[in-house]
Amino acid sequence: MDFWRHLKTVQRHRHLVRQYCFRLGLYWQGLTHDLSKFSPVEFWAGVKYFQGDRSPNDAQRRDKGYSASWMHHKGRNRHHFEYWTDYGVSGEGIIGVEMPKKYVAEMFCDRLAASKVYRGQDFQPGDPYQFFQYGKKKRLLMHPATSELLETILIVLRDQGEDAAFDYVRREVLGKK
Repeated sequence: MDFWRHLKTVQRHRHLVRQYCFRLGLYWQGLTHDLSKFSPVEFWAGVKYFQGDRSPNDAQRRDKGYSASWMHHKGRNRHHFEYWTDYGVSGEGIIGVEMPKKYVAEMFCDRLAASKVYRGQDFQPGDPYQFFQYGKKKRLLMHPATSELLETILIVLRDQGEDAAFDYVRREVLGKK
């Protein structure tokens, strides 16, 4: 059981996301980001399956065949594209819905913070983009416009750095000066 290390990881992640959201003027999102991680279903799974370099949800999924923690988390946090799914109006089953831009911005902050927390001193600006590419086959439910926007932001981060990426999100995504 890794109570303290899991708590420290969650707190470090939330702290970084809060800083990044504040940098974009998304104050409420920064303050409330990932509060569901303190619910019993998410927190105790994180303690039990703590790994330090990746999400405990992966280990829970391997152990049980599903992650109750992830199912709880994605249903309560609008910065995850999985939250934005619904049945298509033409009967095509479950489809991705285009995310509001403020949640795409928070998703960018979340991915940057997660990469920094999990990669530590090995972090490179291209890491969030590489993770995005790695998961591309799994993102069948991400709306194409949301996927394209996030990919563009991550390419700016990779190629031009954090300041340019935040400037891009502020100006081009959120329409702020």
